[in-house]
Amino acid sequence: MTWLESEHWPKETPGQRLQQLIDSPGIIQIPGAHNALAGLMAKRAGFRCLYVSGAAVSASLGLPDLGIITLEELCFHVRSLYRATQLPLVVDADTGYGEVMNVMRTVHELEAAGAAAMQMEDQILPKKCGHLNDKRLVTTEEMCAKVTAAKRARRDLRIIARTDAVQSEGLDGAIVRMNRYIEAGADIAFADALVDEHMFRTFTSGISVPFIANMAEFGRTPYAQNPTKKKESGRDHNANGFTTWLAGGGVKSGLAYGATDEFGHKAVEDKVHMHDLHATLLHLLGLDHEQLTYRYAGRDFRLTDVHGNVVKEILA
Repeated sequence: MTWLESEHWPKETPGQRLQQLIDSPGIIQIPGAHNALAGLMAKRAGFRCLYVSGAAVSASLGLPDLGIITLEELCFHVRSLYRATQLPLVVDADTGYGEVMNVMRTVHELEAAGAAAMQMEDQILPKKCGHLNDKRLVTTEEMCAKVTAAKRARRDLRIIARTDAVQSEGLDGAIVRMNRYIEAGADIAFADALVDEHMFRTFTSGISVPFIANMAEFGRTPYAQNPTKKKESGRDHNANGFTTWLAGGGVKSGLAYGATDEFGHKAVEDKVHMHDLHATLLHLLGLDHEQLTYRYAGRDFRLTDVHGNVVKEILA
């Protein structure tokens, strides 16, 4: 049923549950979800964590990804997503919504809304998508101060430090920056717009914390199809198991499964059937698994069984 019932709410904090996923073997596949309905569809597909993209939230409000949305607007999306799904949320907080004191406020607000981790980047406002050119950066010292402030403010939130320094300072310079951010308190590292396996190997071998990678269908980072190969190259996380932008368009045009999900679907080839959207809505209205199975008999459809396991089959 809906989040109005407390029976199935998890006992652990979102940060604790995210840490359990991080500590488990393999790569965490995290789909992008910009609202509660998209999050429910991702949960039905079997994903255990969600990524709240600043670009996708901005787009859903008819705005470009320039750091224009407010903290309150972001918190509304985070709150509604967490209530609906109870999944750990990795939240894109852009540049932290201000300087050091503002960052501390951002941490408190996002953690209260249900965030498991907060991602913060080292750009100057107006910021840009990490896959675009001519990004302007704050100094390393300024970003370290923000990371330290976030660490001091958090209760159980994981801090993700993102650097966009590869383009302007080179890979080695970005690694130097990231190690300073880690010393300041970052739990997870993120370097956006890496373009090949060599860059991933070099970057991840130069840091000491888990690493998150962003694979968007319009971006510079290529899809990685082989989970074993990704593990060997040091990739601990995949920020878009299916991507933020296709998740964002899911209500209108069908949610795309990711290049690296456990079903082997490729984002550019497989679309979630509109029946998935219909079933998610009907489930909110109270239809159980047997009723949904009957309603969609004979249709290509992905269902979740009574134990929460994803079932992919042609129902007879």
